[in-house]
Amino acid sequence: MAETLVFPGKVEWSGENPGISLKEAPDGPFTTLASFFRVVLSPHGRGHALVLLQSPQEAAPPADRANLCLTDNETLARWLVADYVAHFGAWRGLPGLQGLQYRGLDSVTAGGDAITHYTETVRAGAMTVELAWSGLGTPFCFALAPAQSATGRHHMPSLFVGCESATVTVDDRRRAGAPIPREIAGQRITTAMLAFSETWIRA
Repeated sequence: MAETLVFPGKVEWSGENPGISLKEAPDGPFTTLASFFRVVLSPHGRGHALVLLQSPQEAAPPADRANLCLTDNETLARWLVADYVAHFGAWRGLPGLQGLQYRGLDSVTAGGDAITHYTETVRAGAMTVELAWSGLGTPFCFALAPAQSATGRHHMPSLFVGCESATVTVDDRRRAGAPIPREIAGQRITTAMLAFSETWIRA
């Protein structure tokens, strides 16, 4: 019988964190970044948050390209942004996070079968944002050691599903760009992936 594996440390949060990062050219800057959270356990309770940078390189963009966090638990969302999102590789040091606007969301709806395609649709007042993933790959489960995790301080057992293509649509306007290839845990995926059963454990 295989030895039981118990991760040392404190479980800080657990849930889902699918994301989409888009570029218009593989060697260019990211044009849109979206990180969606469905948290089932945390010190700040349960909740949802969509962190959306429509202007990653601007701290104060025009209203039609605002950088937003749509959430039903602002305390949780601010903690996730400060302690996690700000450390994610594509997000680290971006001016767009400095002027992030927090807005209450009204609904969150998941769609698709998570085998061929998947969607998350977030509504906040008159705004609707749809994240869509397609061309889904084979799910794989892995655990990053603290030194390899985004924060450098957490174990991160996760189930990932790579995606060939993905879109971010804001009020029926599709954001420019496409995901680009990347590798994680020896798997070739893209900068659009589904991250389910994700748990962050402070070492």
